[in-house]
Amino acid sequence: MPSKIPADSPVKPTRLPVPDDGGSVVLERRTQKVKPPQMYQVVMLNDDYTPMEFVVVVIQEFFGKDREQATQIMLKIHLDGKGVCGVYSKDVAATKVDQVLDAAAKAGHPLQCVSEPVD
Repeated sequence: MPSKIPADSPVKPTRLPVPDDGGSVVLERRTQKVKPPQMYQVVMLNDDYTPMEFVVVVIQEFFGKDREQATQIMLKIHLDGKGVCGVYSKDVAATKVDQVLDAAAKAGHPLQCVSEPVD
């Protein structure tokens, strides 16, 4: 009894005729190489108006960093003009950016945050 390949299977069957049985068909699986998804880094940009403490709290709340890590990232943002808060898949990075921008807008701060592909 031949087994069926599920309809949603990414593997395409190959039909090979069997010489000793005129109408039989043999299915052979071919493995496919799948690349990992493109990752995106969430980058916070420096401005002269958003308080440093607010940036630290946002990094702790939305990126799961402890106070020391959040302070180090905030100082990098302050000194270099931007800093990476985390690396995520595209959808997660976009959600993190939206969360940061919403929190900044509600608090009345012009903090900017973007996601960009990791090279």
